[in-house]
Amino acid sequence: MIGRLNHVAIAVPDLEAASATYRETLGAKVSEPLDQPDHGVSVVFVELPNAKVELLHPLGNGSPLTKFLEKNPAGGIHHVCYEVDDILAARDWLKEKGARVLGNGEPKTGAHGKPVLFLHPKDFCGTLVELEQA
Repeated sequence: MIGRLNHVAIAVPDLEAASATYRETLGAKVSEPLDQPDHGVSVVFVELPNAKVELLHPLGNGSPLTKFLEKNPAGGIHHVCYEVDDILAARDWLKEKGARVLGNGEPKTGAHGKPVLFLHPKDFCGTLVELEQA
């Protein structure tokens, strides 16, 4: 059901500093910051030949990322994102298998302008999983 790895998301306490590290130290191509108010985060994407790294920073009060950074002040891997052909079919199949879809179960628009869903980490080896329609 899952397709290719789309990105690995890393929560960071300072988006500008993290972007500079990837750009200047690793020589990576880094996008401009993009605010995602529906998700409570600001993101940049580090372009790789075979996937992306998404750097996440809390946006506004009440961001779901705030708790993560309180527990991990230096930041760390937040989630992995896999592509699926049909997000609604994937959601229904996963729910039938007992997986928990976070939120109300309806896809939201992600940073790439495509529908996304998140799956409960307790159902996936302690890892928050994002699905993005390809």
